[in-house]
Amino acid sequence: MTEAVSIQPRPLSLDKPLTIAILAMGGQGGGVLADWIVEVAEHEGWAAQSTSVPGVAQRTGATIYYIETLPPRNGVAPVFSLMPTPGDVDVVMAAELMEAGRSVLRGLVTPDKTTLIASTHRAYAVAEKEKPGDGAGDPFIVVDALDFAARRTIAFDMEKLAVERGTVISAAMLGALAGSGALPFERSAYEAIVREGARGANASLAAFADAYDRSREGKREAPKTGPEKRLDDLPEDAGHPELNRLVARLRAQLPESARPLAFAGLKRIVDFQDVAYGDDYIDRLQTLTALDAANSGASKNFAFTAEAAKRLAVAMAYDDVIRVADIKLRPSRFARLREEAGAAPDQLVYATEYLHPRGEEICGMMPASLGAFVESRPQLFRMLDRIVNRGRRVPVGRIGGFLQLYGVAALRPMRRSSLRHKRETEHLEAWLAQASEILPKNYDLGVEVLRCRRLVKGYSDTHARGLSKFDRVMAKAPKLASREDGAQWMARLIAAALMDEPGEALDGVAKTIDTL
Repeated sequence: MTEAVSIQPRPLSLDKPLTIAILAMGGQGGGVLADWIVEVAEHEGWAAQSTSVPGVAQRTGATIYYIETLPPRNGVAPVFSLMPTPGDVDVVMAAELMEAGRSVLRGLVTPDKTTLIASTHRAYAVAEKEKPGDGAGDPFIVVDALDFAARRTIAFDMEKLAVERGTVISAAMLGALAGSGALPFERSAYEAIVREGARGANASLAAFADAYDRSREGKREAPKTGPEKRLDDLPEDAGHPELNRLVARLRAQLPESARPLAFAGLKRIVDFQDVAYGDDYIDRLQTLTALDAANSGASKNFAFTAEAAKRLAVAMAYDDVIRVADIKLRPSRFARLREEAGAAPDQLVYATEYLHPRGEEICGMMPASLGAFVESRPQLFRMLDRIVNRGRRVPVGRIGGFLQLYGVAALRPMRRSSLRHKRETEHLEAWLAQASEILPKNYDLGVEVLRCRRLVKGYSDTHARGLSKFDRVMAKAPKLASREDGAQWMARLIAAALMDEPGEALDGVAKTIDTL
């Protein structure tokens, strides 16, 4: 959805310097953008100065580049300040949506003075990514605030535009600045400076032109809250007789409302293991569908079956060392790495993977009896853990590193006899049994019990923490089965478990349930 706004540049006053603040993260070309703006101003006969205050690495803060520019008077060069002053910045440029929001909080954006130019894409901060659930900030709150905080706002996805042109966001931001009319320089002046760049000038100019036009159009884009989810319909031909047989089973044995999710789940299951594992998935779904139908599931559009189709696929296609190694060696991943690095067709791209296996993961890969034997001997297990429990950098661009991961991924045919698979299956069966037991008593709670499985994810320490929270939440299900609002309380438990890693919010909700 876009919104048209009028572009009416404010008459410039040259009684004081024009001030520009750029908020950009590493790799976004903020320094290049600042240099471009300074060069444009100096090319036009103005005096200009840029300074920068570095942010913190690993996406906890952006670098602020600050520019002041003014024509010299009577041949005397002006004196510029080194830092932006809250309430006295003419143009704020943010290379990411939340950085635009932070510029407002810092007082750099004011409604009577500031033109705000921002990209609406997201680059998630550490504080957002460390949450067990969805810790992303609400972009619409930022967008609403920008409408009141700035005199004029120009906002669209500049990152997407730049990627489409094969360059970085700084080129698109320069085009948006030129199109905004916030500075008294002609378009040709900006383009001349960009054209002087020896490498990538054509791509940068293309991104500049696109952003310039978007800025002049005055259309604002609503930010995206995440990737678009798409569920494919069941195909008539899956490309292989065995796959066609599985699809035919879905079509014949599951209600129509659950088929798209079940088909997505089936693709994940077969990719994870094999066709036989896909049959196991459908067998379990068929049993749950019969139970759903026997408990008036049709009146609820078979919500229990649809939820089972989604959560069961995730539970059966769990993350283990074999899966991780397999994904890291896929051609699609190497293609993505080349794209992210901006490599030319004739360039080589090397990747180094960081792995830190523990003794638990190694035992989990072993045949069930052998893995259990090692784990039951503390001295033997500690010896194994001392050998494997250390960080490893594996250069997959070299034959030795590639073969290490290839050897682990090649264990996939033996996965179903492993200790990890045995334990995952036992846990899965207990979870489905509890959901099936609760369903006749409280249909909505049965659906929420299935949804609890989202707490279990990843492998190693991440998996252990998620499993602990899952067990704590599931322990409250029997008490909630007789309550009409049992499903709502279970949903609160799940939401609380996803709020923080230690589980403090979960403890609070659990104590409240104990008093019911």
